[in-house]
Formats: sequence, structure tokens, C-alpha cells
Amino acid sequence: MSSAPETAAPRWSVVLCYYNEQDYLPATLASLMAQDAGPFQLILVDNASTDGSADICRDVLTGCTDITPVYLHEPRPGKVNALECGLARVDTPFVAFVDADTFYPPHYLRRCAEVFDTGPADAVAVMAINLDGPPVAGAALKRQTKKVRKGRIFDKHCHTGGFGQSFRTDVLRRAGGFSMEHWPYVFEDHEVMQRVHKFGRSLYDFDLWCVPSDRRSERPSVDWTYFERKLYGLVPFFLLDWYFYRFLGRRFAARKLGQLNLRQKTWLP
Repeated sequence: MSSAPETAAPRWSVVLCYYNEQDYLPATLASLMAQDAGPFQLILVDNASTDGSADICRDVLTGCTDITPVYLHEPRPGKVNALECGLARVDTPFVAFVDADTFYPPHYLRRCAEVFDTGPADAVAVMAINLDGPPVAGAALKRQTKKVRKGRIFDKHCHTGGFGQSFRTDVLRRAGGFSMEHWPYVFEDHEVMQRVHKFGRSLYDFDLWCVPSDRRSERPSVDWTYFERKLYGLVPFFLLDWYFYRFLGRRFAARKLGQLNLRQKTWLP
């Protein structure tokens, strides 16, 4: 009597951390459920929500067969703590981090895998391009071209936020992962890339894109200045340790731009 074929272990985990995201989670989860990349593990980290977001995750994912959900609760407030909690549960070779208010097209995870599989051996991260909508307009195509070109020229700098970053899991862990000890401020997505890039380069691809919500514009409590942003682009890689840990970190500390600022939902009435 023949036995049923074994199901291959998933290559990918997706980590989604959230705090009071009941208005955005259903659409984001729907886009993840529509992925055509095959089975993957979805690690959902509830960072002490008070609005029923955790129940929404369970309700939306009920009956979904291509996703293995892992429900975690991180009581320590702050995205860095939630990311650390989520990464600790990853047991796949690759991991993608996504945001609760972002749309991911059906080919998103598949394209992440393809870019890793066909890219150079020293590729340690694959980064998505953030668009205002599906890439059908001239402005979107121009942004895609610009981001890919910029990513190739400055392949040891970060040009994408935490909504669109994926990694080789072992490299991310060797780089220290996410930790308050490394970086307790906003822009943890850029700082972690500074450490990851010591092991290799990141890749950008024209067809790898996502659509973050526009609700986060005009948030001075989580933003850097024009000077800080421009200097980041000009500083060579070998000086980025100085930039983050001697320059930017001190300025963020003086302005009290800690990670808890990310919990302030200034778009709400």
C-alpha cells in the first residue's frame, strides 16, 4: 500500500507584528492569503493590542490551508521587541517582514524567492519597492527604475522600510537580529541593514513591489531630518557604524525618538 507523499517543509516564514491594527489587518491578511508561492509559515506577533486585532487574525485565517499560522503575544511594548519575538520563532531558511497596513501582490513571496535563487551568492537580503498603487502609471514605473538603479549602485545602504525586507534567516541572526541593545530608536529597519550588510549585499528587483498605507506621512515624532537623511546617502559604508552609533543615535536620543513613538497613531481623531 503506497503512502501519501510527504509535504515539503516551507522555505519561507513571514513575520507580521501589529499593535491595534483592526482597520488594516483584514486587507493585509487577504493579500498574504492570496500569495501564489505555496505553503509558508505566518508568524503573527500581537504587541499588546487592545482593539481585538488578535481575534481578527484568527478569524481571517480560519480555514486557510496554504498558510501555517503561529500566534504570538509580546507584552513588552515596542516594535523592536515584537520583531525580536517573531524572529525567535522562525525555523525556515528565509524570512520576510511585512507591515499590517500594506498590500502585497500575489507574486510577492514568489518573486522574493526567485531573486534570492537567481542572485549572486553574497545576496543576504531582498528588498521591495514601495509604490502608491499597482505599477501601471508612469510615476510608478519611474520610481521602480530609480529604486533598482539606486539599489545597485549603493548596495550597502538601505532604500526600503521594514514593510518590504526579506533575509536569509541565518545571516539576520548572525548580524544580531532585532534588539533594544543594538538600537532602541525609530528607523530600526535601516539600522538592522547596517549590520546585515557586513555579511553581503541587498538586491532590488523591478517586479518586487508592495503598497504601504499613506497614513504615516507627516509624522515628525518618527522621522529624521532632511540633513540626516541626505548624510546617510553620502556616508560610505565603512563609516556607517559611526553614522548610526555615534551620530544618528545621539541625535535621536536628544529628540526622544525612541521606538515607542511608533505606537503613536497620529492619524486617528
